[in-house]
Amino acid sequence: MSNELVVVTGGSGFIASHCILQLLQKGYRVRTTLRSLTREAEVRAMLNQGGADPGDRLTFVAADLSADTGWAEAVAGCTYVLHGASPTPSGSYATEKDWIQPAVDGVLRVLRASRDAGVKRFVLTSAFGAIGMGHKPQTRPFDENDWTNLNGKVAPYQKSKTLSERAAWDFIAKEGRGLELSVVNPTAVLGPVLAADYSHSIRIVQQLMDGLPGCPKINSGFVDARDVADLHLRAMIDPAANGERFIAISGESLWMLDLARILKRRMGATAAKVPTRELPSWIIRTLAIRNPTMKNLVPFLGVKMNATSQKAIKLLCWSPRSSEEAIVAAAESLQQLGLLKR
Repeated sequence: MSNELVVVTGGSGFIASHCILQLLQKGYRVRTTLRSLTREAEVRAMLNQGGADPGDRLTFVAADLSADTGWAEAVAGCTYVLHGASPTPSGSYATEKDWIQPAVDGVLRVLRASRDAGVKRFVLTSAFGAIGMGHKPQTRPFDENDWTNLNGKVAPYQKSKTLSERAAWDFIAKEGRGLELSVVNPTAVLGPVLAADYSHSIRIVQQLMDGLPGCPKINSGFVDARDVADLHLRAMIDPAANGERFIAISGESLWMLDLARILKRRMGATAAKVPTRELPSWIIRTLAIRNPTMKNLVPFLGVKMNATSQKAIKLLCWSPRSSEEAIVAAAESLQQLGLLKR
């Protein structure tokens, strides 16, 4: 058990809340940042849902990635920083600049404050979106040597993840002054939901359970949030993790139809509305002409997005649950919290 202080940015986030749970379980003291302290009760409720009652072992600081205020206070006296907070532009007309600049500026702001405070190691939550996008279809799984090709067709969010991770590595190389950096690149994150505010990936399970008309031919890696949190903690303390990035994926990537079949098999009557047919890609392309959501799917139709987590398994002895367990845990928690259509 350790009594060291760890800062987790963006404590209301899905991965962040699972990181906080595991840090508390291992005896760390945790300080987390929120854009507004009005969400403290909500975060504590999420942690209670996850089985923790941290009391004064968890403290909160108001800090926003778009401003310097609060960051020096947030990281003062801490040994490690887990940085998963990411600015999300609101409004349907958000431009690429709205995504990228705040993400890059935000990560540099927290890195600078961490370096100046004498933090030992900084663990950045990046994404598979910084690894596997913009490439021609390939048969080998993506690994940590791969970077998203920004000259290819890459969505603004994935571009922001790529450029903010690049900015972090550049900062460490040029002005880190001994601050250590490790990066975790999760694929689609599932597992137990702790509140109604959950990740984009969980929506895939929710939409299937609520009865999508069919499954687009989309492929993705999946991983449980509890295992992503575990990988963050390993990357935080293992000497071998310094200067390394780690893909978080459990086993092989899956097609959406595989996901639907797992839900059908494991969730019984609750999965009555889950579709069992694959939507022909021409239908998605036709709908995409008028539907922005469908338009976003088009570049991924029929493209296998497999990756390997052998590096984390071998270097850090990481041992994730199966993707099936992650899928079922997400569905069961959505059901328990009353977040599925009746």
